[in-house]
Amino acid sequence: MVTVINTINNHSTPASKGRADEAAQPVRHPEKRNRPDAIPLRKPDWIRVKAPGSREWAKTKAIVKEHNLHTVCEEAACPNIGECWEKRHATMMIMGEICTRACAFCNVRTGLPLPLDDSEPTRVADAVAKLGLNHVVITSVDRDDLGDGGAVHFASVITAIRKAAPDTTIEVLTPDFLRKEGALEIVVAAKPDVFNHNLETVPSLYLDIRPGARYFHSLRLLQKVKELDPMMFTKSGIMVGLGEERKEVLQLMDDLRSAEVDFITIGQYLQPTLKHAVIDRFVTPEEFNSLEQVAYAKGFLKASCSPLTRSSHHAGEDFSDLVAARAKKLTGSSEPTPNA
Repeated sequence: MVTVINTINNHSTPASKGRADEAAQPVRHPEKRNRPDAIPLRKPDWIRVKAPGSREWAKTKAIVKEHNLHTVCEEAACPNIGECWEKRHATMMIMGEICTRACAFCNVRTGLPLPLDDSEPTRVADAVAKLGLNHVVITSVDRDDLGDGGAVHFASVITAIRKAAPDTTIEVLTPDFLRKEGALEIVVAAKPDVFNHNLETVPSLYLDIRPGARYFHSLRLLQKVKELDPMMFTKSGIMVGLGEERKEVLQLMDDLRSAEVDFITIGQYLQPTLKHAVIDRFVTPEEFNSLEQVAYAKGFLKASCSPLTRSSHHAGEDFSDLVAARAKKLTGSSEPTPNA
């Protein structure tokens, strides 16, 4: 492409001004800048999402903006934002919008994060109450720069929500707290209803897809949650379509069941930009259905496997299913148990 610049009287054209403004912005993924473009595959017919823009979506957006919050829905370019925000189901992303990790699949900005904002727990809790959420998912960027990885901040957010919206059940989707001794214990002691930590992919792909993480550390993290609180629901998810083999996914399921994980999510990887990991293939709805059936056969209380499945998609309904499934398993009844 040839770019023509108007230099008459030193005035730039609107187009060149736009490019200059864009260049002045922080690079979202500086570590990916020099990667060759990975042209994505054409999306199949079964990958269809509702475009955002409804009246309720706008109300949700306004509440998020009013409270100066970040959401993973926006930062990670989630395809379900139109559907979820129409129901006022926004997934809060705490501790800023800048991540210390540089995963090949993730659209969240990479760089040096800002200091923690002590007012954030209150603002998150107020937003949850204003949105009227029955169930909320709280996630975060990775904060390898913090001594506790942000565990105390997670606990503060949970405590603030309990105070502002006592009837809201809370699900956390945490980082791996790699080399953060005692961090996991802090979050578990705050008593979220669901503890979620995603494995993201099979171990053979970690070096390319999730280079800052360690598969068996993440697996051990989930196992330790159950050791600390056997009644706390645990959850983990992966993406498919990155080059994994089916037998690797089945082995990962067995690994999660060995760690007593209750709930697995499996969704299609969608490439955020040309600089991110390339899509190997689109997994068919029939294959997702098969994986879901296998997951239930392996003993998961809940499995959600579909092209558009994401960790927090339908999280409230899924939590109700989890409670009912545990009650049925423990008592043979569909009524929730007191400790669920």
